[in-house]
Amino acid sequence: MALRHKFKKLADKLAVEVEPGLTTTQLMLVNYDLKPVEKDRRQWGPWNFVAFWIADSFNINTWMISSSMIIAGLSWWQAWICVWLGYSISACFIVATGRIGATYHIGFPVIGRASFGIWGSLWPVLNRALVACIWYGVQSYIGGNCVYLMIRSIWKSWDRTKMPGNFGTSATNTPEYVSFIIFWLCSLPALWFPVHKVRHLFTIKAYFVPVAGIAFLIWACVRAGGVGPIIRQPNTVHGSELGWQFVNGVLSSIANFATLIVNDSDFTRFAHKPKDAFWSQLLTIPLGFAVTSFIGIIVSSSSTIIYHEPIWSPLDLLGRFIDDGGSGQRFGVFIIALAFSLAQLGTNIAANSVSAGTDLTALLPRYINIRRGSYICAIIALAICPYNLLSSSNQFTTYLSSYSVFLSSIAGVIVSDYYLVRRGYLDIKELYHDRKTGPYFYTWGIHWRAYAAYIAGILINVVGFAGAVGAKVPIGATYLYKLNFFCGFIVSFGVYWLLCKISPVPATSDRWMEVFEDLDDGRPAYDTRSQGSYDEERDAAMKGQDRKDSVREMNF
Repeated sequence: MALRHKFKKLADKLAVEVEPGLTTTQLMLVNYDLKPVEKDRRQWGPWNFVAFWIADSFNINTWMISSSMIIAGLSWWQAWICVWLGYSISACFIVATGRIGATYHIGFPVIGRASFGIWGSLWPVLNRALVACIWYGVQSYIGGNCVYLMIRSIWKSWDRTKMPGNFGTSATNTPEYVSFIIFWLCSLPALWFPVHKVRHLFTIKAYFVPVAGIAFLIWACVRAGGVGPIIRQPNTVHGSELGWQFVNGVLSSIANFATLIVNDSDFTRFAHKPKDAFWSQLLTIPLGFAVTSFIGIIVSSSSTIIYHEPIWSPLDLLGRFIDDGGSGQRFGVFIIALAFSLAQLGTNIAANSVSAGTDLTALLPRYINIRRGSYICAIIALAICPYNLLSSSNQFTTYLSSYSVFLSSIAGVIVSDYYLVRRGYLDIKELYHDRKTGPYFYTWGIHWRAYAAYIAGILINVVGFAGAVGAKVPIGATYLYKLNFFCGFIVSFGVYWLLCKISPVPATSDRWMEVFEDLDDGRPAYDTRSQGSYDEERDAAMKGQDRKDSVREMNF
């Protein structure tokens, strides 16, 4: 009995703060970080989103994706067209999913409850959380390489340093592994800040990092003897192979956004109003990522001129600059590597730690909030050995394509549910309750239509996925897999709409209807009220929508 009392006391201490009046089940569905964002925390305006995406675009991963296109045989201008197409399409997906969060001020884990069910949403959330943890590890290891260069620019023999024990692995050496740990440790304090305040980090990054990237571009071009020799390099693949490499380039750019397409609402829910997250994202994403990719493309192309071999990682190229340069050149490498370290930190927070923290919060809201979830993400990322995913450009792009298969199906279901099936209408308070007569409870809390569409979106790519990891599959399946994100999204999108057309779901509208302003108290708990009052409130909100339709369209 005493042991049970101590265990309960410990559990109560570990529990996060929640509002009073919640039932036992609601404690599994809501906490401070999951509830709708109240007005005081809606501090992201359009320029915050511009700074966010400019900051996010300047990272090593973006450079590597564009550089891998050069390694695959495309010319610089062909690779850049791939980038423009890929990121323009990604921006359309981003604003489609981000609109939901900007309107209702709720994140991806809660939005998923409308389409997948109150309990059925946990699987997509877990899926997204695991991907974020893996990606956090990848970005941290790249950031560790930046730290490695910073140390080498000061202590040139750092790569030959002998340390007690064998900290390295077959995929990395001891100094690189220690540098990875240094970056990982230095990132931990940044995970402490709440999401609505972390926007200041992106503003600083948006000023400092692009300047360093442009300086690197100029430096590489000067060493290559000008831009002329770089742009005159032709593509090395032709015919159908050229066409498929072009498709791969476009899809690699989209795959880079697969995680953010699903959970952009985790950030847009902090927007002042919906239009603040629309044009700012739609225009900034393709522009920012195209500029960054252009730098990566030209720098990667310059390596062929300078060293007579293609170098796909800009960090490897900076390492070469250290090897054949003096103290002035090493100082330049230190500044650029420092900027890239900041870039990786910001990207890791934007795309991974916040996302994983939000997702893990939804899995265990009684004991996990975004801050705790972010630290759990960091611990998992340390254990997955991310350096194995970056051993070659081919392995890197294969990884990008593989996880986009699963996330594209989730995005297809959510977008179809919100735009075609529900026409923008969500009953927010019902997303935080598990009553069996609720519109989002479906069957045992799981929506079979959503899962049928989700599985269909995966199945169309599963054979090609097996081929990508080494199995022998028909060539048709391989070609289909090259279009994996589109195939997964379109199939899940269409199947979900068709199933809901054949077997309608509750809480839908026959016209465009977004009604969160009428429920803007920010308190999802309502267990002390009668069911009749829930329905009356919802009916009143729907009746009041007629006079607001014109305002809604302006905000869109």
